[in-house]
Amino acid sequence: MKKVTIQDIADALGISRNTVSKAINNSDGLADATREKILQKAVEMGYKQFSYVASLSGNSIPRLVPAGSSECAMAASEIALFTTKLSMMSNHFAVPMLDRLKHELSQLGYTLNIYKVDCENLAQHTLPASFAIERAGAILCIEMFDQAYGEMLCGLGLPLLFIDGPHKRFGDSLPADQLYMDNTTGITKLVHEMLRKGKRKIGFIGDYEHCQSFFERYTAFRSAMILAGVPVDEAFCIKSNSTDMDASLAALPELPDLFICANDFIAVDAIQSLRKLGKSVSEDVLMCGFDDAPESRIMTPALTTIHIHTQIMAFSALQLLRSRMKEPSLDYRTVYTATELIWRDSTRC
Repeated sequence: MKKVTIQDIADALGISRNTVSKAINNSDGLADATREKILQKAVEMGYKQFSYVASLSGNSIPRLVPAGSSECAMAASEIALFTTKLSMMSNHFAVPMLDRLKHELSQLGYTLNIYKVDCENLAQHTLPASFAIERAGAILCIEMFDQAYGEMLCGLGLPLLFIDGPHKRFGDSLPADQLYMDNTTGITKLVHEMLRKGKRKIGFIGDYEHCQSFFERYTAFRSAMILAGVPVDEAFCIKSNSTDMDASLAALPELPDLFICANDFIAVDAIQSLRKLGKSVSEDVLMCGFDDAPESRIMTPALTTIHIHTQIMAFSALQLLRSRMKEPSLDYRTVYTATELIWRDSTRC
């Protein structure tokens, strides 16, 4: 079978190779509709980065069901996966977890069908057009961070599991089971080790209101600093995204000793922006990410990060779903799985 290339996808859609590359690599500068169209075509053609999704085309295992599709070949034992981003299918964290989860579900006779929740669904609190509630045994939510939409889903009466979810800065929590990775231990350990080495100027990059995991990583950083008796310099806390990273870093009068980033992709953006300013990691500033994305291992310098054990997350998700389906009246559970701080060259000092 011929290997599908970026050029093949571009030719099929009649667009440039560069546009396809931007969509697949989650780069800025593309409209959401264009990005999703390209990702869908990549899935259909079996592009290597989406081989997991392309493999979901069998009769007894999960497959991708686009929102709005007229196709409706779902079994009564369906587990519906809701997401706002089809691009998460190329994400290092989602792919291995879902791969393991779909395998375990298929052994139990369940299918895992994936539905895109688009902007119109979010605004109007509607379900994806191809989703049939009477055929779903449960709903699994990934990259679903809209509080109001989450509350609507909780009112459907179906077993529901959020993997990550809306931030709880103001104490609001969805009435549903929730699964997270440990967002605290690794960052706390990192901060204390850096303080021990005399690195007292530590900052954070990332929108802590994006999701609960980002919020927990931010509060772990602040708590570790405060409990160690070291004040947090607010100038080094950048609530930024990739679109204004250059300006945010350029506006700093000086760099901290260390930046902790909400995830590895934010760290990569920050490193690229620093290079434009003539600054180097780890000579001018140390850097840590979160997730242990493949990019973190091959970049120069290799990125210190916090590894998520995706296999354990998959098994935890499976157990939460099965127990909720069996005993709908159980109290809601919030479960955390272990993570591991991985030291690499970006924090070498």
